[in-house]
Amino acid sequence: MRTQGTVDRRGLLKLAGGSLAALGLTAAGCGSGGGSGDGTVTIRYAWWGSDDRAKRINQSIALFEKKYPKIKVKTDFQPYLDFWKKFNTQASGGNPPDVFQNAVGFLRKYDEKNVLLDLSDQVKAGNLRMDGFRAGLEKFGEIDGRLLGVPVGSNSMALVIDQAVFEKARVTPRPGWTWDEFHAALATIRDTQGRAGDSGMYGVMYLYDLHLRQHGKAFFTDKGLGFTEADLTDWWTKGYAGVRAGLYSDPKRVAQVKPKSAVAAELAASEFTWDNFTIRYTSEGKSRYGLAPIPTSDGKRTGQYLGSLMLSGSKRTKHPKEVAQFIDFMVHDPEVAKVMGFDRGVPATMAQYEAFKPSDPVAQQIAAYEKQLVDTRVLETITPHPAGADVCEAAFLRLAEEMALGKRSVGDAVKQYFTECATALGS
Repeated sequence: MRTQGTVDRRGLLKLAGGSLAALGLTAAGCGSGGGSGDGTVTIRYAWWGSDDRAKRINQSIALFEKKYPKIKVKTDFQPYLDFWKKFNTQASGGNPPDVFQNAVGFLRKYDEKNVLLDLSDQVKAGNLRMDGFRAGLEKFGEIDGRLLGVPVGSNSMALVIDQAVFEKARVTPRPGWTWDEFHAALATIRDTQGRAGDSGMYGVMYLYDLHLRQHGKAFFTDKGLGFTEADLTDWWTKGYAGVRAGLYSDPKRVAQVKPKSAVAAELAASEFTWDNFTIRYTSEGKSRYGLAPIPTSDGKRTGQYLGSLMLSGSKRTKHPKEVAQFIDFMVHDPEVAKVMGFDRGVPATMAQYEAFKPSDPVAQQIAAYEKQLVDTRVLETITPHPAGADVCEAAFLRLAEEMALGKRSVGDAVKQYFTECATALGS
């Protein structure tokens, strides 16, 4: 096996977890997967992530190759944006990897480009099991009845908090708290602790999606945007006001401390992100960090759903059976769960979920948080992502930051956003 690349995923945490968006697509690897005279098959596997993820994945591949000695895996990993740039080039040239890490924001895009393998036939052939998944995750990679991706883990949006700061401010987040109560808490933290309450929620596309869903809308429909310019104007106007009022961190200072998070850098007491990223804060900061519930509009509905990284196959692969066997192993094998932990989210299948019992407090919080979401039945179906959603996500983050920095007015940022999305979504 060979691994290439290095990565810093920290600056990408505000984009969606596994589904963060930006550019095009290209697979990793060094030549097409092939076979040898003794019947050995080689497949190429590409992903984005950190050096630690690469180490864990290579350990998992070693387990796979021990079980399937006639299947060899060539590997490649890149930083998130570099991965998709490379994948886009290779996919356009007809040479994507046999199997690769994927996310919901790219499914329709690369399905329309005729890149993705429908794994349904491999399920029927018994090479890939789609039973034993948690919380309906087996449907996560289905598009129009075709299986284009298989989840490897789950995550959901959460509010990461500096517990020491919240305790000193005597602020206790609770399930069902409202946005008004949340902003009152930020003001209390600002006034009593001399720190912004939040790092800046206005640029988190997946959080805005939850806010919209709480009001019966959604960020995307299956064809385009599910909200109006007036909706976004209201969201970004409040965001801009929050920066000026000191409720949210100074975006210039946030940019200066990157790739460190604003929470770990003690610029903010909280930050909206994916729950499985919580591990990051403990490694970066000096305080105690925990997970708090998503604020609501009516005291009940959070709009939440489980997101997931997934594995997809290439339609051009010469080895669909081996690709399916590899995916099956990576999502079902209990030993893989013990190696990967929560690196790609809480394991998607029950076999792996039960195999990995986190011992550190942060991982235990992540598991408890997702269990609470399932047990209280607040989870909903994920919003569909049309082709071009990745471009819209990147534009949302960029324009929100420009607005917050005062480089654009709210009105100009909104108009520019809808213009760029119209082009990306073909609407």
